[in-house]
Amino acid sequence: MKKSSLVFGAGFAAMALAAAAGAHAQSWTDSTTVSGRIYADISDISSKVNGVEANSKGTSGIPAANGFGTDVKRFYVGIDHKFTDMFSVNVTTDFQTTSTNSGNLDTVFIKKAYLAINVSPALNVTVGANDMPWIPYAEGIYGYRFVEKTVTDRLGYGTSSDWGVHAAGKLNDIFSYDVAMVNGNGYKDLSRAKSPNFEGRLSAKVDQWNFAVGGYTGKRAQDVPGVVTAHTASRFNALAAYVGDRLRLGAEYFSTNDWVSAAITDTTAAHANADKAFGLSYFGSYRVDPQYTIFAKVENAKINKKENLTPPVFANKDSYYNFGIDYTAFKNVDFALLMKHDVLKRTPTDKTVANEIGVYSQLRF
Repeated sequence: MKKSSLVFGAGFAAMALAAAAGAHAQSWTDSTTVSGRIYADISDISSKVNGVEANSKGTSGIPAANGFGTDVKRFYVGIDHKFTDMFSVNVTTDFQTTSTNSGNLDTVFIKKAYLAINVSPALNVTVGANDMPWIPYAEGIYGYRFVEKTVTDRLGYGTSSDWGVHAAGKLNDIFSYDVAMVNGNGYKDLSRAKSPNFEGRLSAKVDQWNFAVGGYTGKRAQDVPGVVTAHTASRFNALAAYVGDRLRLGAEYFSTNDWVSAAITDTTAAHANADKAFGLSYFGSYRVDPQYTIFAKVENAKINKKENLTPPVFANKDSYYNFGIDYTAFKNVDFALLMKHDVLKRTPTDKTVANEIGVYSQLRF
């Protein structure tokens, strides 16, 4: 009797341990999610420099290549794990390959990698690489990131993620904020500098209306030993948009001072590399029915204002638009037939004109 009791007891203990181990493994799985997003397109590009087709001057968002090709412009894979209601981690990879990048395959980057501390709805702190306050917010309002970047990102006046300390939260039912103290080189570069960079956003949502202002200041990681940084980069952003069930209309504005590296390190008396820029973006879309949406965007920017000239002039002017129709095949899968047109004018006789027509898609899981 005692022997059987021992055997039964040992068996019960083994079953309990196995159940506990299984429960532990299951709880870990339940607290971990995997997600992904793919932006891909197949299109034809005609890019001409002063009327001649050339694979050059791919600046300010204009492609540096011509012809037909297929691109996978973004492939994100994200892993989220929640330890407790307060602590969680995220790792998101970013893979990109484009036929306009000289046919080369880009490497895999870490887009996000952070520890999050969720103190309250008003305060969520992350340490590591995470979304910056402005560009991801503007992308969410715009709604067509898979077709094109927002104006600040497209023209290279900001980054969507960077390494540092981020804090965000909702102040009440209307106002929310997002601030970051970062390295300044973007998520692809972990190099150090003498001083941090700061970006912030204050936004408001009243019914279906959205308003936001934001800004950036810092040396953009140019202040390293042996380099004189006489100037500080700065940027101002503003956005207003109506986002309804079927209709979306909005506008985004940006202005910058001394954003490019040459301007930050310029020590000439006349500040020859002085760099000012500003731009406006207007966007809209209308959902005709549950599957079809028409959309369009128009942007105009003036880049590289030279204040040391008399009178001051803008060296570059960029004019861009796109329009198309989006077909939602099923949830999280979209195909958009569209056309893009971009003109970068350096002088009245020196300009690059690019036209693109194709099918853009996004897949989310």
